[in-house]
Amino acid sequence: MKYTSKLLLLLLTFSVTAFVSCKKEEEKEAGEETKELASGIIAKNMDTSVKPGDNFTAYVNGQWMKTTEIPADKSSYGIGTIVHEESEDNVKKIIEESASGDFAEGSDEQKVGDLYQSYMNMDKRNEVGVTPLQEEFAKIDALKNYDELAVYFAHANKYGYTVPIGLFVYQDFKNPNIYTIYTWQSGLGLPDREYYLKTDERSESIKGKYAEHIEKMFGLAGLPDGKAAAETIMALETKIAEKHLEKEKTRDLVGLYNMLEVSKLSEVMPDFNWSGFLKEAGMDKQEKLGVLMIDYTKALNDIIKNTDMDVWKTYLKWGVVNASASQLNEALDTQNFEFYSKELRGTKEPRPMWRRGVSVVNGALGEVVGKVYVKKHFPPEAKERMETLVENLIKAYEVSIKELDWMSEETKKEALDKLGKFTPKIGYPDNWRSYDALEVKADDLFGNMKRSSLFEYNRQLAKLGQPIDRDEWQMTPQTVNAYYNPTLNEIVFPAAILQPPFFDLNAEDAVNYGAIGGVIGHEIGHGFDDTGSTFDGDGAMRNWWTDQDRDEFKKRTGALIEQYNQFEALPGLHVNGEFTLGENIGDLGGLSIALKAYKMSLNGEEGPEMDGFTAEQRVFLGWAQAWCGLSRNEALEVQISTDPHSPRDFRVNGVVRNIPEFYTAFDVKPGDSLYLAPEQRVKIW
Repeated sequence: MKYTSKLLLLLLTFSVTAFVSCKKEEEKEAGEETKELASGIIAKNMDTSVKPGDNFTAYVNGQWMKTTEIPADKSSYGIGTIVHEESEDNVKKIIEESASGDFAEGSDEQKVGDLYQSYMNMDKRNEVGVTPLQEEFAKIDALKNYDELAVYFAHANKYGYTVPIGLFVYQDFKNPNIYTIYTWQSGLGLPDREYYLKTDERSESIKGKYAEHIEKMFGLAGLPDGKAAAETIMALETKIAEKHLEKEKTRDLVGLYNMLEVSKLSEVMPDFNWSGFLKEAGMDKQEKLGVLMIDYTKALNDIIKNTDMDVWKTYLKWGVVNASASQLNEALDTQNFEFYSKELRGTKEPRPMWRRGVSVVNGALGEVVGKVYVKKHFPPEAKERMETLVENLIKAYEVSIKELDWMSEETKKEALDKLGKFTPKIGYPDNWRSYDALEVKADDLFGNMKRSSLFEYNRQLAKLGQPIDRDEWQMTPQTVNAYYNPTLNEIVFPAAILQPPFFDLNAEDAVNYGAIGGVIGHEIGHGFDDTGSTFDGDGAMRNWWTDQDRDEFKKRTGALIEQYNQFEALPGLHVNGEFTLGENIGDLGGLSIALKAYKMSLNGEEGPEMDGFTAEQRVFLGWAQAWCGLSRNEALEVQISTDPHSPRDFRVNGVVRNIPEFYTAFDVKPGDSLYLAPEQRVKIW
């Protein structure tokens, strides 16, 4: 569900006797007092006037949805937001302890406290104004030719300034025992290529507002001719967008993978100064480079040389201003909110400044804070129970794979080998990241963020030539999320997601299997989705399928694409079934296998009925409760265009209608809105 690049956003995402029931019995035999558990059902959120078979998410969450308004500082709001803000509340207390103490220069506490103070001190930020940008503007103005332009592209990548070609360090897809460098298409100020190319009324309005925004930001940054600059930037970004690979195709890593000898790069971009680019990037010792969007990269060669240097300078200055807006004065920060949050996503007001400050600290010093967060907010029993849940989900996947009627024994053997090599990570890393090399000053927010970007860039660069760091985490413990990493074949669950309603230590197992069990199953499922299934158990990109099994897999996933293509998030705005396929496979397999795991954990006994619901019903209710929420229309539009996850309503209704047990649990009949005939229901894993 998150990584170090857009690529990783597309990849990630949410003996049998070791089951929970056995563990409870052991505790009882040991003389421990058995805790009375609740059902975990949030009954006050339910709208029981809705038939479960017509709209399950409304049945489970409808009362909450009817009576809740999205807060003015949010574009969407729900259970995930609430749990995330609880995490922020806890992190704020940790930060304040650092900010209020007298700690030694260079200590973790000094860095946390001073970084937060540098963000919160708007008076100082206003006093400094846009002065920090002048050095970068001068560097851009000094560029004399296209060779120097290529060198600047590499420089800009170190600090996150927008340029049309990005770089990141990751394992070689086909040889996951080494780190390598990949390029990625980049260079746009709007969220996706479609924003430049669509001509409907809303799209034209956004393009116009974006141009106005650029003009205003140029003025606030002290740059001349904002209106002309906006026209220039829009024209160049549109040319770049036209050559961007469509987002649906970015999921095909087999097709994207092009590992080229550095000496062959000139065949892709013959007029580009690759040697200067790689030297500035600190990658001049590399023998190979992974060029992921090769057609885009080829097209970029002509875009660069056919665009006047003065146009590039205008564009590059915008890249600096746009990337730095929230790190400078109040005027730039406010205008940045006006377009990217208010216009694009419908948010009425900025988030409280302290919450934004917490996000800055989490982003720059995440594991420093995380170390304290875990000690205060993650009990050992939560990790122990999660370990049992993960073990049970993996065992249920094993049983399900063995029982598949559409897959050959040859492919099953490979799938089971991969499943057996999954590495779970729960709560927090075993080894904490060091930030000793990062300098933080209490009165220099812009400098802090620039140094932080360079620190992270150099940390990634230092991986080249080194053994794979299998202890590294791509999320902090205080992050409410989870992810799957295909080249390490690992599933990762940070501490912050392990709280109600995702995970409730005081609830009977059924609702936990539906909620966090579904998340666990979802992340395991990424190992077997359309992208993850192209990697084997050792993390190498390899075709381990028979041709017949792969064809059947594509037939089944194709049916799922068609189902999701029919869903309308707003009138005329459909879910993109192809783009969201990986996440939809994860959701469907996740809940299906979570239900199987719960049944297996009962060891042949019946689960308890609680609060008027059977155990099986509570598994489904637990899943739906985790997706309780609302979104503004504008936010839904952005999500459909940029996010590989389906909107939350369809993560419930789109999944349950494919699971046979849902029909029996809630007496779903032909004529109900969610009803699918048995032959139309998709089962993959």
